[in-house]
Amino acid sequence: MTCFPFLFSKRVKSPTKSFGDEEQELSGIQNVRFYTYKELKVATDDFSLTNKIGEGGFGSVYKGKLKDGKIAAIKVLSAESKQGLKEFLTEINVISVIEHENLVQLYGCCVDDNHRILVYNYLENNSLAQTLLGRGHSSIQFNWRTRSKICIGIARGLAFLHEDVQPHIIHRDIKASNILLDRDLTPKISDFGLAKLIPASMTHVSTRVAGTIGYLAPEYAIRGQVTRKSDLYSFGVLLVEIVSGRCNTNTQLPMGEQYLLERTWHHYEQGELVLLVDVSLNGDFDAEEACRYLKIGLLCTQDSPKLRPSMSTVVKMLTGEMSIKDRKITKPGLILDFMDLKVRDQQQKKGNKERLSSDSLSSGSSTVTTATFSAQYDRNTFSSVM
Repeated sequence: MTCFPFLFSKRVKSPTKSFGDEEQELSGIQNVRFYTYKELKVATDDFSLTNKIGEGGFGSVYKGKLKDGKIAAIKVLSAESKQGLKEFLTEINVISVIEHENLVQLYGCCVDDNHRILVYNYLENNSLAQTLLGRGHSSIQFNWRTRSKICIGIARGLAFLHEDVQPHIIHRDIKASNILLDRDLTPKISDFGLAKLIPASMTHVSTRVAGTIGYLAPEYAIRGQVTRKSDLYSFGVLLVEIVSGRCNTNTQLPMGEQYLLERTWHHYEQGELVLLVDVSLNGDFDAEEACRYLKIGLLCTQDSPKLRPSMSTVVKMLTGEMSIKDRKITKPGLILDFMDLKVRDQQQKKGNKERLSSDSLSSGSSTVTTATFSAQYDRNTFSSVM
């Protein structure tokens, strides 16, 4: 079991201190290298567009070569990010002491002047969103054995965060673009340092929704109530995506096929889950195992959080150590059930690039009417899931 105390040596009063002052005040943070803005600027060729490899709600990510020769993924927090210095320091404290085969590794950070930058290990095969689910052509062959390895690896990484780390860590934004692949296609969960730390005495934390539409558990999207079970829901959606080889939402498909989870439930009721398995596998897969994975996905996305299994249980079910035969599977909680029909119609008409209007989204509401849908999401919501 991994425990990590908060290691602040003293409160940082100003976000514009020099690097030397910041380094002195952050001396309590262990096992993290501090980089200057200048050396990261050199590493990324002045943060050139050719080195930009990703962008998210908290900023941009660049590929860079450090002075020691290491290739790194350099995440620059945007000026518009609402993440303050305290949250940044919390992230550093969390991820600097956590090591697991299925989690990204932090090399260091930059707190030079007003710059807030994280430096991670670079992963050669990008994310699941850009390879398995991306529109571009990938040279990676995602056979069934590889997909199974990826599913189990993600589950083990999440189980580690949920159960082995103290206080428990909730990711809050499990999705294909946050699952990176190394040279051997071992999955690595990224951005887990942005999660909230949940004290053992608390059953849930209500917070501003920070996840991605399509992966959000209903209780999280509607009430801002985040627990480890909300991560389970997101994982369940991702699991179905990996098995089927398609994104959870695709408004270019015919009605009835646009929402993957809805379609999965329909096939389950009809006893035809095998029809959801990615056709690109050309039948070369273990049908029984694939259908078991899809059933586990449904177990993880059940409407009631109490009915969803723990991540350690999911690992055992995926590996076959635990049977799912005696587990009752109920209808998944579908956020689209709470969406205004007009909003849903508009989304369908405008295709894959359509984003839900800000007028249709609200935060801080504990109730849902036909005109409101209480969720906030990052600007890359649909570009990352379609």
